[in-house]
Amino acid sequence: MNRKEQIRSAYHLAGTNAGFYDGMITCSTLPGRIICGAVWNMGREKNTQYLERALSGIPEDFSGRLLEVPVGTGVLTMPVYQGLPGADITCLDYSPDMMASARAKANALKLGNVRFQQGDVGALPFADGTFDIVLSLNGFHAFPDKAAAYRETFRVLKPGGTFCGCFYVQGGCRRTDWFIRHLYQPKGWFTPPYETEESLRERLGALYRTAEVSRIEGIGVFRCVK
Repeated sequence: MNRKEQIRSAYHLAGTNAGFYDGMITCSTLPGRIICGAVWNMGREKNTQYLERALSGIPEDFSGRLLEVPVGTGVLTMPVYQGLPGADITCLDYSPDMMASARAKANALKLGNVRFQQGDVGALPFADGTFDIVLSLNGFHAFPDKAAAYRETFRVLKPGGTFCGCFYVQGGCRRTDWFIRHLYQPKGWFTPPYETEESLRERLGALYRTAEVSRIEGIGVFRCVK
């Protein structure tokens, strides 16, 4: 499968394991499409577009070591990992409930090359330069200590390795900013301060040898090389 087909498989996985979060993150169920449109100003096309960009740092024939943090429910990535049988993949999350959902998806897809580990992105339990790729989808906007998260994801990446992913950036969509400020932040789902597209470009550019940053509505997407 190519990357777009893998993302479509994520939509199917969300639809067949209908949970509210999975449907929202993939824009694949009726409630999910309502939330994506109302909060994020996105339909299926924009949702697919930002995910393709976020995952573009993973070659389709990748066979090295990859860390995903946080893995969440795994709905976005387990179909991608199904197409990477030669890769050694570690999925880390602080939430055991999220990891249990991701593990169930991995088991359903018979993914023998994916392991799960509970942990804190601010203190990753791995040696320096362990991974060829570090992937982070929709996590940094929730991390309470973002400086530690940037430092640790950089530390465990090999020289020449790729850091890629996406998360909410402030100032990209006024509607999204309102919902984040008045709903997501008071609920504790998101934690300030937030990057803007420009601040993210500056921060990653100062850390990495190359840093590509773009934005689709309120989602910043990045691909960096150490």
